[in-house]
Amino acid sequence: MHHSIEVQNLSFAYPDGHVALREVSLMIAPCEKVALVGPNGAGKSTLILHLNGILLAPTSKAHTTGQGQVTVCGMPVEEKTLGRVRAAVGLVFQNPDDQLFSPTVYDDVAFGPLYQGLPAGEVDARVASALAAVRMEAYARRVSHHLSTGEKKRIAIATVLSMQPEVLVLDEPTAGLDPRARRSFINLLRDLPLTMLVSSHDLAMVRELFPRMVIMDEGRVVADGPTAVLLQDEKLLEAHGLEKP
Repeated sequence: MHHSIEVQNLSFAYPDGHVALREVSLMIAPCEKVALVGPNGAGKSTLILHLNGILLAPTSKAHTTGQGQVTVCGMPVEEKTLGRVRAAVGLVFQNPDDQLFSPTVYDDVAFGPLYQGLPAGEVDARVASALAAVRMEAYARRVSHHLSTGEKKRIAIATVLSMQPEVLVLDEPTAGLDPRARRSFINLLRDLPLTMLVSSHDLAMVRELFPRMVIMDEGRVVADGPTAVLLQDEKLLEAHGLEKP
């Protein structure tokens, strides 16, 4: 059985020369739920953007401090596999407005299946299933931009679930949510039966939801282990800009 996510010795530098990733390796098994934590600038978002090909692993040392390879669901992430990779790995951005751009919630959630060329009946079924998964069935005809932040975040997840991905990758999913919406969102993530990698500063959520935690700092993985164990190591947390929840 293949890993859902397999990152091997990935290094990456942006065109301005800023080195964002330094020999990062990470394996995530099918249906495993893993939290990615660390201070701002640690490289978490850069790593996430490699998982569905928004950024591509380097092929030339002219552009990076190293090489590296990213494989998801058994597929190398490269130009010729991008369509299949993006169907398999659903990426949900921190700001849901980056993903919601259609006249109605239905149109937003239907966009991916329509782009895949699925017939109308299958698109309807995908939209209904995705909205049911995030408990937003009644919102299909609503205008996305009139919704609350918490509602928008659920719809953003539905836009990804309609593609029936194997892996769900989320960037700061609880940012900007009030306590009630945050609790509702945590319950939603707990119930989704998918491989999940979630970047977050919300260590209380991490403690509750994710058995495994990966800490990044300055472009490197500095710790990877059971969440309960790592959250007890106050020296480790403090050294990497984190506070015990």
